[in-house]
Amino acid sequence: MATYSNKPLVEQRADPFAYKHTDGYYYFTGSVPTYDRIELRRSKTLEGLQNAETFDVWFKHESGPMSRHIWAPEIHYLDGKWYVYFAASEEEDIWALRPYVLECKGQDPLKDEWVELGMMQAADEDEKSFIDFSLDATIFENNGKRYFCWAEKTGGQFAASNLYLAEMESPIKLKTVQFMLTTPDYDWERVDFWVNEGPAVIKNNGKIFITFSASATGACYCMGVMEADENSDLLDRNSWKKSRYPVLETDYDKEIYGPGHNSFTVAEDGVTPLCIYHARDYEKAVGDPTVVPKTDTRPLEEIVADPLYDPNRHARVMEVTFDADGRPVFEFN
Repeated sequence: MATYSNKPLVEQRADPFAYKHTDGYYYFTGSVPTYDRIELRRSKTLEGLQNAETFDVWFKHESGPMSRHIWAPEIHYLDGKWYVYFAASEEEDIWALRPYVLECKGQDPLKDEWVELGMMQAADEDEKSFIDFSLDATIFENNGKRYFCWAEKTGGQFAASNLYLAEMESPIKLKTVQFMLTTPDYDWERVDFWVNEGPAVIKNNGKIFITFSASATGACYCMGVMEADENSDLLDRNSWKKSRYPVLETDYDKEIYGPGHNSFTVAEDGVTPLCIYHARDYEKAVGDPTVVPKTDTRPLEEIVADPLYDPNRHARVMEVTFDADGRPVFEFN
């Protein structure tokens, strides 16, 4: 089996998502630096993803919904069909982020047609979900139920970003009202912004773990974890326990800065769990003004200091081990 180093797996792809399908291929996507499209690639090996052919399967609209900030796509295979979940805002309102869904009309997600299914729908009795800044959705199954987990904040751009969880009725609609899984409680979740986002799910030894990312997108970005018994009621606050400290954070000695927004997959052996995450290899991010929205009227010195528009968050990989209590351990090689 391959030995995973700290070098980038796929360069300039933040919010990486890798899925090993039943056909033996890894399917990979992530946020492209221009935030204007959905890009997919595949490879029989993880290492092959770096130079794999890329396929642009969808482009942003010119105006209105889905016209700005195409962020954090994930590709899922549900009920015999391919879906992509992603966040997008509007050229006219760049922080009006909402979760959207694409469906592939065939079985080859790289070459077959993708159609828009619109915004993810809340449950009929839910009046709170997806009414404000919402992003970073992921999907997982547990005990015959399918769940949707996402970040949302109400009250504008500078409100706290919380993680929410709900059961799904279909690939495009929730079945239950939102349940708040976690809010930024600790100092490491409140650096520059109060943030919980980027959930990802891994199971081990009868437990379900949801990792999440915290704080702003610079070197302070880090990961925490929630855990619950897989047979508990996942929509009950008492079922969950939160890590007191980050489980993955900047390592100055190894020059890995702001690790986070991960996904989980398995190694080529089909068994060994892997964490796919993004990080920079320098501390002070430098934004690229060419990818900043036209409606952003900040002075140039503020824009180039904004890590959100620094393209060098590279996708990386680490093997996940487990401690004596069965909890995941994240360590740089």
